[in-house]
Amino acid sequence: MYNNKKVVVVMPAYNASKTIEMTLNEVPMHIVDEVILVDDASKDDTSEVARNLGIHHVIKHEQNKGYGGNQKTCYNKALEIGADIVVMVHPDYQYTPKLVEAMVSIIGNELYDVVLASRILGKGALKGGMPIYKYIANRILTLIQNIVMNQKLSEYHTGYRAFSKKSLGSISYNLNSDDFVFDNQMLAQLFYKGFECGEVTCPTKYFEEASSINFTRSSIYGLGCLWTAFQYRLNKWGIIRSSFLN
Repeated sequence: MYNNKKVVVVMPAYNASKTIEMTLNEVPMHIVDEVILVDDASKDDTSEVARNLGIHHVIKHEQNKGYGGNQKTCYNKALEIGADIVVMVHPDYQYTPKLVEAMVSIIGNELYDVVLASRILGKGALKGGMPIYKYIANRILTLIQNIVMNQKLSEYHTGYRAFSKKSLGSISYNLNSDDFVFDNQMLAQLFYKGFECGEVTCPTKYFEEASSINFTRSSIYGLGCLWTAFQYRLNKWGIIRSSFLN
């Protein structure tokens, strides 16, 4: 609990058996009430490892539902068990869970309803080994998205996020894509509902076991992010009505 608020960490997992323990060891369990791990039809023993490590809520998809589909299951389960604050931590150990407490405190003290851990604030991304083409693409996409959506985030593309129950319950995230663009659609929904995002600086690590997407998937993702931003703007202007924003 934090300020009498139930804290739940959700872990969308795929082939993460080698890194779950390292990740779980850094989760601040003195404030975290529950951990949920959703195994998206991994080809390894991710679910078994998670259960053996004492994670009580382990859900395994029989068929791969994609990164967005995995998150839908994570958030639905978190709200089902009464979470007041939900933090998404990737179990591939690319992001350190040591920031969970800082992110929870921002929401728990009612400063923001949404908090992103940014790799771009400071020099965490390149120092941690982010490929230069991904760094440049991140900066360009974020600039365009900020202009189109009238926001001022340092990045839209981090997978380390925290939400209040109020913010999650206010948006129709189950209508979003099951692919990687889910994250950006979710931010568009939150902005559309008037929520603001806080950010904290996050070191990151790029190594063999850390999940990543190839250049082709990255390009498709980038185009999806741009389309999401323009949908947001066109909806704000009343030109179109996108179901996921209304």
